[in-house]
Amino acid sequence: MLLREIEIFRAVMTAGSASKAARLLNLTQPAVSLSLRKLETHAGLALFERVRGKLVPTQEAHALLAEVHRCFVGLDAIEHRLRSLRQFGVNRIRIASLPGMGVGFLPRVLSELQLSERMVKVSLQIMSSRDVRARLLAGEADIGLMADEVSADGLEHSVFARYNGVVALPLKHPLARKKVIRPADLARYPFLALNPEDGTSVRLDAIFRAHGVVPETVVETPYTISLCELVRHNVGIAIVNPVTALDYAGRDIVLRRFSETLAYGCQLVMPAGRPLTPFAQQLLATMRARLAADLAGLDASLDG
Repeated sequence: MLLREIEIFRAVMTAGSASKAARLLNLTQPAVSLSLRKLETHAGLALFERVRGKLVPTQEAHALLAEVHRCFVGLDAIEHRLRSLRQFGVNRIRIASLPGMGVGFLPRVLSELQLSERMVKVSLQIMSSRDVRARLLAGEADIGLMADEVSADGLEHSVFARYNGVVALPLKHPLARKKVIRPADLARYPFLALNPEDGTSVRLDAIFRAHGVVPETVVETPYTISLCELVRHNVGIAIVNPVTALDYAGRDIVLRRFSETLAYGCQLVMPAGRPLTPFAQQLLATMRARLAADLAGLDASLDG
């Protein structure tokens, strides 16, 4: 494969001209033109039309560029990993997490690990569960936390957490006097919901229908943390992921048990066949211990 020629082709297409590509690559313009001719000869087709001294990409060039971009994403990832290894060695761990676990829970975990003393650098990236899966499959993360409704095929995976949703209420809300909130209780107040396509939202809608309840939904959002902030600002009430909501308990939010089963599940995912470093093993042990402590704290908050 003519890797150098393909790199020059990509630069020309991206920069818009041979002269700009030459400056980017620190080459002469004739060298760039020669490389393009070589690539066209090898491919057996014209990639550019020469019009009054300018290169005009053909349809074939645009089609090739799309494939080149996909290939270079992988090459860029390799280069990024090499730079990381040169700078940090293996004392670096890359975590990809859905927001519900990445915003509050994982920072609590990392605070217990004394990272500076261990000479370890952590990359914590927050994204959708589907993006977590993509990162792991691409080899761009070492550990991931994602919703259990997302397929983990091709990855090592296990159940990390499973818990029931809780009702989040403003501090002085009338329902805060109740220990357990039922679906019918929610019908009388402005309701905050996850987006309709969210799996949890679909299951909650089924619960409401089974009880003949039509909630007065005033806001939809993709993230539990947004629901908690909206509750805190007295916009409405919501049923939320309890691990995320625990960060808000006592901060203008009251958490109460929900009478129905609305399960939230989180799975731990890792690249298949890759051994864990000693630090990664310690990280996982700390995550599990922190989760147990958080759920114990949640019980205390719900009973308070």
